[in-house]
Amino acid sequence: MNYLVAFVSLGCDKNLVDSEHMLGILHQGGYTLTGDEAQADVLVVNTCCFIEDAKKESIENILEVARYKVDGRCKALIVTGCMAQRYKQEILDEIPEVDALVGTTSYDQIVEVVNQVLNEKGIRPQNFDILDKEFVEEMPRILTTAGYFAYVKIAEGCDNHCTYCIIPQLRGKYRSRQMHKIKQEVEKLAKDGVSEIILVAQDTTRYGCDLKDVSLVKLIREISNVSGIEWIRILYCYPEGITDELIDEIKTNPKVCKYLDMPIQHASDPILKRMARKSTNAYLKQVLDKLRQEVPQIAIRTTLIVGFPGETAEDFNTLCDFVKEMQFDRLGVFTYSQEEDTPAAAYEDQIDEAVKQKRKEVLMTVQHSISEKLTHQKIGQVMEVIIEGKLTDEDVYIGRTYQDAPDIDGQVFIHYSGQLISGDYVNVHIVDANDYDLIGEIVDEHSK
Repeated sequence: MNYLVAFVSLGCDKNLVDSEHMLGILHQGGYTLTGDEAQADVLVVNTCCFIEDAKKESIENILEVARYKVDGRCKALIVTGCMAQRYKQEILDEIPEVDALVGTTSYDQIVEVVNQVLNEKGIRPQNFDILDKEFVEEMPRILTTAGYFAYVKIAEGCDNHCTYCIIPQLRGKYRSRQMHKIKQEVEKLAKDGVSEIILVAQDTTRYGCDLKDVSLVKLIREISNVSGIEWIRILYCYPEGITDELIDEIKTNPKVCKYLDMPIQHASDPILKRMARKSTNAYLKQVLDKLRQEVPQIAIRTTLIVGFPGETAEDFNTLCDFVKEMQFDRLGVFTYSQEEDTPAAAYEDQIDEAVKQKRKEVLMTVQHSISEKLTHQKIGQVMEVIIEGKLTDEDVYIGRTYQDAPDIDGQVFIHYSGQLISGDYVNVHIVDANDYDLIGEIVDEHSK
């Protein structure tokens, strides 16, 4: 029988890479992929549980697709990823519609699990390999992103053990992939039409720490030599790993986007210490100042946590002052989520939820003014833009500059009556701006 499989992928882009591999494995195993959940014989939900909101979203999605076991064709509902890893028994006990669970390091076995569910009625397989399992290479992959960009996971797991974070318990210790295997993957992606590579890991700057004579800079240089790759974007760089060598590579390598995602989480020294972060306020300023001095056109994105246990009004004011001074190009704010089995969850001085939300609102208001000012400073500039689509029935194309990562940052709206294709690189004169997005006109239809 030709079984149809539908996927729901939740959480971060690292989880998305896992989903894309599972899609490839299932397709190779003889299953047909569909975007219509109501028509699917097999439904897979790849879950996230990093914070409370992510857990709720995962549960809601599982329950949403579970109805297709009654109202649709679903014969097998499989839950994979971080929530499956963390709450396996609770899922089995409380959601009887779930037929099988697959842990974070076992997704390469997805076909075997699905086969077992379909062929052995009443069996609820649970596949959980050891967390420190080596990365399974050369797995098939089906991109779910636009065909011109792809995320490339360069490592799995994390050794940082921040006191608020559950990731090491769900993903294991830090394991770098072999550099030549990553390059082979990038070469294949380039042959398939990908021109923007986005490097991801829990901490990309630690890449190679467990391998001999390997580093993030060496990896960047290797994949820069791959024909067809135009942009290399680096996400999740911890400030302690941003070396002079990495800064110089960003500065001098024309393929590396002058963009850095650097999650700092806070700027008050007492809170950073309680988080088990290795930075200080002074060190963060030093790194940011050096980046901007060496690479003046760099765009820096960060994420912050407000309402961490023990965060005083003084700590929060320090954070607000830091944001005002540092003028981040992109910034995301999360309220602290009290995650069980983390050291911070046991801290006695938890912050009231209403206080957390208020602090988030205040900080986002601060950032809104900064963003509005920075976008308007770009008026008059000519910027290279990658085209991502077109507004229906309008002569307006949508794209991104090197300063914008997919899905999380701003966009450029381009008035143009000619023909452009998604993935084209064009030069755009910025003529207007709003709070987060730019408006421009074509200067050169094909920059690459």
